[in-house]
Amino acid sequence: MNKKLWTGFIAVWIVYGILEWLVNAVILHSAYMSGDVAKWMRPNGEIKLWVIYVAYLFFAFFFTLIFSKGFQNKGIIEGVRYGIYVGLMVSLPAAYVSYATMPMPYTLALQWFLYGMIEMILCGIVLTFVYKPKEPKATVAT
Repeated sequence: MNKKLWTGFIAVWIVYGILEWLVNAVILHSAYMSGDVAKWMRPNGEIKLWVIYVAYLFFAFFFTLIFSKGFQNKGIIEGVRYGIYVGLMVSLPAAYVSYATMPMPYTLALQWFLYGMIEMILCGIVLTFVYKPKEPKATVAT
């Protein structure tokens, strides 16, 4: 496997982890602590963080691998498009299946979907910078 794949994988893993922390530990924290929602979540001491980080590793690797197979060097818009496709494939079903099966407010499901779309788009943009071909070195004419 090439260097860009590994660089993209690590970059997406870091960016995705930071975005997930920002969304879930900061932005949605008060929603999670509200009455009914808190009932179906593990208490902080029982959260299995290692499972989360391993899942993020798998996500980042396959997100990057799939991007690498279809990379067309079309700039940031390619990352945005890829992020939208993956977001619709992953974030939409995850949010709405959770809403359909758990006693959660619709507004939380909607936020999961929307924030998930933003995360996917940003991760796609990150990959466009990793995969951007290097500019050829200019030669000085004498």
